[in-house]
Amino acid sequence: MRWVILSLIIVAAGCSIVPTTFTPAEPIPADEFSHRLLSRVLEAHVSNGVVDYPGIQVDDRLPAYLAQLERVDPNAFVMRNERLAFWINAYNAFAIKGILDHYSPVSYVGRYRYFIGRDYRVGGASINLYDLERQVLIKQFHEPRIHFAIVCASMSCPKLQTWVYEPDQLERQLDRVARDFINDPTRNRFNRTQKVASLSMIFKWFDDDFTRVAGSVLTYITHYVNDPELVQDLMRSEYRIEYLDYDWSLNGISPKEPSHAGQS
Repeated sequence: MRWVILSLIIVAAGCSIVPTTFTPAEPIPADEFSHRLLSRVLEAHVSNGVVDYPGIQVDDRLPAYLAQLERVDPNAFVMRNERLAFWINAYNAFAIKGILDHYSPVSYVGRYRYFIGRDYRVGGASINLYDLERQVLIKQFHEPRIHFAIVCASMSCPKLQTWVYEPDQLERQLDRVARDFINDPTRNRFNRTQKVASLSMIFKWFDDDFTRVAGSVLTYITHYVNDPELVQDLMRSEYRIEYLDYDWSLNGISPKEPSHAGQS
C-alpha cells in the first residue's frame, strides 16, 4: 500500500499545474493586504505549538483571512521577503484549514488527500499544499529555513508559532525557528559518546536544500546549534546520521466533527 500511495503522489504531482499568474476577483492592492487576521488567530489559539482547532473552528477571523488570500495577487508584492512571508503564512493557514475540513496526514492515504487532494484558493487560482511547498517555496526562493517555518499540523513538524511571518522581520524570524527546531531534543538529538546524530526526517526528505547551501546536512546544522562544544565536535568528528520516525499525529486538539443534527 505504501508504494501505491507514493506512486499516486508522484503521478499527481507530475500532472499538477502550478499557477504563475493570478487574476483575483475584487482584488485587494498588495499595499493594503495584511496578515493581521491570521496573527490574531494564532495568538488566540496556539500555545507552545499546541493548536486549539475547536477554538479556530468558531473563530471568524480565519475564514476572513482566507477570503483575503483569494483576493490578492501574490506577484504584486515587489520585495522577495514580502512574497516569501506571504507564501509561508498562506501555507500555514491552508494547513490549518485542511484539518478543520477533516483532512488528516496521519495515514498514507490521508497524506495524499491532505497534501495533494485538497486545493486552496489564492489570487483567484487553486494550489495544493504539496505544490505550494515544492514548486513555490522551495523552487522559487531556495531558502532552507522554510522547512522550519511551514507547519503541516503534525507533531514532528516544526511548532506552529503564535505570530505570523512579516517581511521586515523575516530574517530574524527564520533564524529563530531554525534554531528552535534544531535544538529541540524531541526533533533532533546528538550522542557525543557514540558520535550519532539522530535527526528529523525533514533533513532526509529535503537533503538537497541543506547541502546546496552548506555542503552537508551536519554542516548546515552547526550554524544553528546552541552548544559551542557540540558545534566543534560535529565539525571535527565523523558523526553517523540516523533519522527519527516521523510522528504524523495531530499537533493539537482535534476539531469537532460536523453536526448531523436533524438527520435520521
